[in-house]
Amino acid sequence: MSFTSDHIDTECLSEDTAGLTRAAALLGKGALVAFPTETVYGLGADARQGEAVAAIYAAKGRPAFNPLIVHVADTQSAKTYVEWTPAAQQLADAFWPGPLTLVLPLRPSHGISSLVTAGLDTLAIRVPAHPAAQALLGAFGGPVAAPSANPSGRISPTTAEHVATGLEGRIAAILDGGPCNVGLESTIIGFDGPKAVMLREGGVSAERIEQVLDQKLHTYADTAISAPGQLLSHYAPRGAVRLNATQAHEGEHLLGFGEIAGTHTLSASGDLAEAAANLFGHLHKLDALGGAIAIAPIPMTGLGRAINDRLKRAAAPRD
Repeated sequence: MSFTSDHIDTECLSEDTAGLTRAAALLGKGALVAFPTETVYGLGADARQGEAVAAIYAAKGRPAFNPLIVHVADTQSAKTYVEWTPAAQQLADAFWPGPLTLVLPLRPSHGISSLVTAGLDTLAIRVPAHPAAQALLGAFGGPVAAPSANPSGRISPTTAEHVATGLEGRIAAILDGGPCNVGLESTIIGFDGPKAVMLREGGVSAERIEQVLDQKLHTYADTAISAPGQLLSHYAPRGAVRLNATQAHEGEHLLGFGEIAGTHTLSASGDLAEAAANLFGHLHKLDALGGAIAIAPIPMTGLGRAINDRLKRAAAPRD
């Protein structure tokens, strides 16, 4: 079950047992649910369902498939999806639950949609502190991908009313847990070997993190790490990429769409949500075959704009 930009009836749910049960059930069906964290309201989808994650981009009008933060109930849950390190444990002990996101390598058989990671081999993950977020994650029992619950480019929402103003009619439900008490996005920390790297300033100060780790934080410009909120270092195939192809040339593998079938096809029915969900996974599969990749035309409507944005980056000349 997927939700697109078509108008739907948005449910307003209370922070009680009935509301939390309903919100968890909607997430399980692939629907979008806005929920409060201590930072801002997030627009949540099951991080394991590619089409549900694609619906986030459609609802927000997000122009590119950038990595998303995954929210989990506790540190033990985080360890099932990412490779854990002593430094990660130090930061989790100090700041989780709370407004800190860690970017760590994905574990094998992690089950997270490649649309969440934008095709990268790392995952941004955190444990939120807001009681409603904790209760929802506990009731759902799985990872929830959630950027801020607002149309792309607009002010981040810190109340349920803010969410409704921007997204009512585009998402399945809003879980009202009152105002967010931090009101600033989470700090994002990645790692370049033993070095901790500040990827985004946020709700936990650099000074507090440096004190816990007993080391100076490095800056993003010094590394090749990518994270939510940044546009650099997206996955690109090793071979050349040719766009708007109707057939493969010699030495190429064709990524199909709609009536144009290929070695792999994003969506035989022309469903853009299905195509978005398959995008990074199919690019990885074709890349593993070696050689160049030709890609069928994708309409510049709805999610097609985000897909084309990503494909344009993949096809850009490289040094």
